[in-house]
Amino acid sequence: MPAEPVISVRGEATLEVEPEIAVVWVAVMARDADRLRAVELLTGRTARVSGMIKGFGEAIEKLESQPVNVQPVFKDGRVREKVSGYIARAGFTVTVRDFDVLGDLVAGLASADMVTVTGPDWQLRPDSPVYRAARLAAAKDATRRAGEYADAFGGRISGLVEAADSGMMSDAGHPGFWAASRAVNAAAVDAGHPEFDFEPAMQTVSAQVEARYTMTAPHFGD
Repeated sequence: MPAEPVISVRGEATLEVEPEIAVVWVAVMARDADRLRAVELLTGRTARVSGMIKGFGEAIEKLESQPVNVQPVFKDGRVREKVSGYIARAGFTVTVRDFDVLGDLVAGLASADMVTVTGPDWQLRPDSPVYRAARLAAAKDATRRAGEYADAFGGRISGLVEAADSGMMSDAGHPGFWAASRAVNAAAVDAGHPEFDFEPAMQTVSAQVEARYTMTAPHFGD
C-alpha cells in the first residue's frame, strides 16, 4: 500500500504590540585629584540618584546597580607613574513599568550633577504572553497553508507528521525601536527641570514553525 503523500510547509506570524516595559540606563561620574575624594563624591551622587529613582515607587519594576569603576588619570593622557587625578564611575539599570512617570524620571535624572541618562529602550518582558501568541498563530498559519495545498491537489490533510520551531525573534530593527531612545547629558540640560514627552515604540514579534502533514490521496480530475 503506498504511503500517504506528505506536505511540508512553513507557518509564519507577525504581531505588533505595545511595549510592556521601558529600560533607562543611568551613568554617574565623579572626578578629583584625590582618589578617596573621588570615591566619596561618587558614593554621595549614586545615593542621591538611587533615592530619586526609588521615589517613584511601584512605577519602577526593577533597579539594578552597574559595576563601579575607579581609575587614575595620567598627565597628558599618557600612561606614566605621574597621576593627575582619578575618575570614579557607577550607574544603574532602571526598568520602568508605568510609562506615565518616564518624562519626570528622565528629566530629574538628567538634571542631577555629573549624570548621563540613556533611554528609554522600549521592550517586552522575556515571559510576555505575546511570544506564545505569535507561536500559536504561526502554527495555525502552517495548518491553513497545508490545507490549501491539499485542497489544490484534490485531497485534504489527514494528520501531522512533524513540527519544528524554526525561530522566534523580536525585531530589533523595527523603525521605531530606537526612535525614542536617546542619551541626555546632565551638563547640557537647563536647570529649570525640562519635561520629556515619550511616545512608546510599537514592538514587532515574529514566529515561524516548520511542519509536515499527511494528506489523503490526491485527485487531479479527468
